[in-house]
Amino acid sequence: MTNTEPETLSVVVEREIPHPPEKIWRALTQPHLIEEWLMKNDFKPVVGDRFNLSADWGTVDGKVQTAEPHKTLSYTWDTKDLRSVVTWTLTTTSTGTLLRMEQSGFRPDQQPYYRGAKAGWPRFFAALEEVLARMD
Repeated sequence: MTNTEPETLSVVVEREIPHPPEKIWRALTQPHLIEEWLMKNDFKPVVGDRFNLSADWGTVDGKVQTAEPHKTLSYTWDTKDLRSVVTWTLTTTSTGTLLRMEQSGFRPDQQPYYRGAKAGWPRFFAALEEVLARMD
């Protein structure tokens, strides 16, 4: 029997950020901070919580899959016909935190979504770093 599931693509962005995991976790999980670097939202870092993100271009429906404070956060990222998962991993380093984001689940026929994510996530990371620099 052969596997008929198509191979999926992922977008990965990793950055060493000079802030502790606790501070980055706040920026990834507090709605007013998420709005500053990503989108308007009603996010709660509680497994099973359903939330929405909204921007000028549309909305994203999500459901929290994993929420291990200061270590890992994952949630579904569904919009139109895209069904994907965003996973954040925070690893303490000698100078701060290695922050890794992977958005997985892009089908081969979803190149516009994939290209959009490849272009968008580095911009979101830059905005996240600006928010972190302003936070107490």
